[in-house]
Amino acid sequence: METDPFRIRDHVAHFDSIVSEIVKASERTRETLSMTGNVVYGDGPSESLDIFYPEGTRKNLPVHMFIHGGYWRMFSKRDYSCVANTVTQAGAIAVIVDYALMPAHRMEVLVDQVVRAKRWVIDRIAEYGGDPSTLTVSGHSAGAHLASFLFHGSTIPSRIEGAFLLGGLYDLAPLQRSFLQNEIALSDEEVARFTPLSHHHDPHCRVILAVGAKETDPFHAQSNAFLSTLRGQGLPAVRKILAARNHMDSVRDLGVPGSEAGDLLARLVTGEPCPA
Repeated sequence: METDPFRIRDHVAHFDSIVSEIVKASERTRETLSMTGNVVYGDGPSESLDIFYPEGTRKNLPVHMFIHGGYWRMFSKRDYSCVANTVTQAGAIAVIVDYALMPAHRMEVLVDQVVRAKRWVIDRIAEYGGDPSTLTVSGHSAGAHLASFLFHGSTIPSRIEGAFLLGGLYDLAPLQRSFLQNEIALSDEEVARFTPLSHHHDPHCRVILAVGAKETDPFHAQSNAFLSTLRGQGLPAVRKILAARNHMDSVRDLGVPGSEAGDLLARLVTGEPCPA
């Protein structure tokens, strides 16, 4: 029987232990980093974000916003607080965003929420010591998909300086033929409206598309396709293959300063060029 290439658990031998590492690292992050938790960006119960600070004076600091993955139907911002380790060590404020989950809510709601979270950051982060003109974003898997709507072509300038998209999903149609369809029931209308490959994006946003070398074929194919799309629209986009990494240990590394993924994230946050 052919294995579903989108069922991550079937392709990552230590899936549960890696998730446990990420969650425990996030608990330590919330215990050790200075933070302001559960700041609301909307009226819904899931519409909140956590803000983590680097050491030192909080004034005009770079700002980075992270969106977690989980195929739009699992995990929360608390599970991925650890990404703030890399961001704050690079001297920036980290904003880790929560959003509603499918299937209780539809894709339209999730996209609207992350867009409103971005708007909140632009409008309010100066009150917390951040400089909104420096805003960068990142996301993993479904979070990379959602992050693509933050530098969307409908809002130029998008106010996003750069994006780091890790193990992302940019063509939703294949997911209708995967195990996931029984869980979130993507409609044809959602696929048509929310497939990033069919959208235009802000040409002023620099983008790093990263994928683990051990990811399954669709993640590599979608990353390549989105790279071509973005470059065709004039975006300065690059693609990076993370050595010996799969869909889960790659995102774990985002919270590990000095790792390959962590280094790419830090470069994005500080505005350093991404090595070829």
